[in-house]
Amino acid sequence: MAESSLPSTALPPATNSTTTTTTTTTTTTTNLDPSFYTWSAFFSILTGSASQSDRQRYFQYRDILYEDRDISRANADKEWLFKYSPVIRFLKHNIDLLGPTDGSATIGPHNVYCVRCDDNVRSGGFDAESGIQICANHIRTKAHLEDTIAHEMVHAHDHLRFKMDPYDLRHAACMEIRASTLSGECRWTREFFHRNQWGLTQQLQECVRRRAVLSVMARPAAGGDRKVAERAVDGVWKSCFGDTRPFDEIYR
Repeated sequence: MAESSLPSTALPPATNSTTTTTTTTTTTTTNLDPSFYTWSAFFSILTGSASQSDRQRYFQYRDILYEDRDISRANADKEWLFKYSPVIRFLKHNIDLLGPTDGSATIGPHNVYCVRCDDNVRSGGFDAESGIQICANHIRTKAHLEDTIAHEMVHAHDHLRFKMDPYDLRHAACMEIRASTLSGECRWTREFFHRNQWGLTQQLQECVRRRAVLSVMARPAAGGDRKVAERAVDGVWKSCFGDTRPFDEIYR
């Protein structure tokens, strides 16, 4: 899940992100038991017999082991998307129109940082001061990366276009509703083939609502309370789901 409004310290400085995370790999690997990353552990996860803690340790070791590969692939795909993806190029253009003429608010490859994330609940995040963070170890395909960057770029657009307070749950709900609606992450094929959501009616609305509620629940002001998050989402649903700016309509 894409999560917005990270604290500015959550994003790396404007340096090479691959270099930034290499030290983490060296330091953390020594604290992990490689016995968790075996074929027998994989099949126990596949069959559902592994405990939750074993699953976490298996995937943590995998993420550290393949950190450089994941980041390298994500960086290459990121460069390609900013050159050739219609939705990414369109959002970048509209962000540039809203920002100052010196380009200080632009979103591009230079401030989209691909790193390894230790949590397993999000694919990326946006910070108004630093840019966008992409969790390279959680990105499955180039299409998944495109959806994630587009989601965070909708947040960047809203930060410039509206007076958004990310600590206000109604504002946060609106940000998440719009980002999930416009990024393409809730299109039918992604829900059906990747998330095992097989509904045929109101699929888009159900996906957007589900993801918005989960994102709002994760914010400190909601305290993990689903009912609080649902009230915030329901309170702004009609106006925010119907607002497709900067697109004329839901793009995909």
